[in-house]
Amino acid sequence: MSPDLTPPGSARSAAEVNEQIRALWLRAGGSLSAHDREEYEMLVVEWAAAIRSRVVEAA
Repeated sequence: MSPDLTPPGSARSAAEVNEQIRALWLRAGGSLSAHDREEYEMLVVEWAAAIRSRVVEAA
């Protein structure tokens, strides 16, 4: 895991996490290594949690 990753449930917005996901794909050139894939999966989980928290807040 990259040291700059914030664990799921962080205070980062979905937009911030999405930007990091996009940067990962650009950096990887569209083909993720095993390490990149692990980072990607963690970011997707964090992004989904951020989306869910926005939905709960809106309700």
